[in-house]
Amino acid sequence: MSSLTVLVLAAGQSKRMHSALPKVLHSLLGRPLLGWVLETALELDPERIVLVTGPEGDAIEEAAREMVGERCELLRAVQDPPRGTGDAVRAGLDAVSVEEGAEQGVVLVLYGDMPLVRASSLSGLLQIQAGAGAGSMALLTAELADPRGYGRIQRDEEGVVIGIVEERDCSEEQRLCYETNPGLYVFDTKALLEVLPQLSSDNSQGEYYLTDVVELFVKANRRVVDLMLDDAEEATGVNSLEQMAEARWALQARILEQHLANGVRIEDPSTTMIDCQVEIGQDTVIQPFCVLRRGVRIGAGCEVGPFAHMRTGAVLKDGAVFGNFCEIKNSTIGPGSKVKHLSYLGDVTIGTKANVGAGTIFANYDGQAKHPSKVGDGAFVGSGTLIVAPNEVPAGATTAAGAVLTKSASMAPGEVWAGVPARRLGASKKSKEDTSSVSQTPQKEEGQL
Repeated sequence: MSSLTVLVLAAGQSKRMHSALPKVLHSLLGRPLLGWVLETALELDPERIVLVTGPEGDAIEEAAREMVGERCELLRAVQDPPRGTGDAVRAGLDAVSVEEGAEQGVVLVLYGDMPLVRASSLSGLLQIQAGAGAGSMALLTAELADPRGYGRIQRDEEGVVIGIVEERDCSEEQRLCYETNPGLYVFDTKALLEVLPQLSSDNSQGEYYLTDVVELFVKANRRVVDLMLDDAEEATGVNSLEQMAEARWALQARILEQHLANGVRIEDPSTTMIDCQVEIGQDTVIQPFCVLRRGVRIGAGCEVGPFAHMRTGAVLKDGAVFGNFCEIKNSTIGPGSKVKHLSYLGDVTIGTKANVGAGTIFANYDGQAKHPSKVGDGAFVGSGTLIVAPNEVPAGATTAAGAVLTKSASMAPGEVWAGVPARRLGASKKSKEDTSSVSQTPQKEEGQL
């Protein structure tokens, strides 16, 4: 396959978002809007990605570099002033240095505000362009029940695409066409560079439309092929917070469907929010009204919720229970351990088969820094306990209901602590039973076999 350059256009001014934050940096289920597009592009294994922004796009570039990392070369091109999509593509190609005589490959044009397009659709587009041969272009089309805002596809008598008309320039007859242009293309790079200088700004917006390239390819007797999206939802662009909410619903459905297919029991998908990059093991049950943020890892056979909030860094080991009206961040709950009611866990590591009672708070922040706490294997934390970090409830130890375990506490394994501030009361019942069992074991006489 020819070398692939992906142009991601993100130079729009985002006026309809009514937000000081650039549109493509708004968060959508665990990653910026732009992040969804970049992840899709990376699935295609491109040689490079070129991000086209406006002159004030430094924050966009910084975020993109963090998201792409070392996985692919990332270049930035600046479009200044904004003069339409055709001019944006020209700016993007100007940023690419190709040695003289080297293959220029193909260029895929994407938009930074289209999070729903699938890599499989783009892969199909690349394949049909490759099949059309050198000097060709390919475009995706979508048939929409409501085509308002989209350019309309124009075909000849044989059904071949011969042009695209932007809606603002459509005649009344052309507006009746329901086949639209989402704006996703693959071009032979050399051919595209030859026709871009021919674009004209003689239109209602005084801009250089990339859509006019189709007609220029046709006039030059170059092949133009198309692929209609099976799922027209992929054509959705985000230009307002309302459209962003609609895109979130669509992406959320995909995430939930994948977890369900993997054997996760989600009791009520309509009230469950799960970000991208959340791991959940088989036979785990997610109760209604739960929020699971990016980076959460849940083992097999766990139970979460209802009304649970799991933030970044939260880990549940196999068989753990994290119950109703609980919040957890940067903490691990060990195998078979339970935190069932009204508790906050921040920077805590809980061992195996421990129990954390209702209303327990791990106070991890002292106003200047956050500190860790530990709960050992088999420990029992009584209801309403307040544990001031850094601290530890060791293996087999118990705190009584309402205890306040201050930073100066120094519990030993198997001890019981109670009060405000908490003080040692003695050994736990389990610890006494274990001790009693040892003391009652008959001792062998010296030399007895």
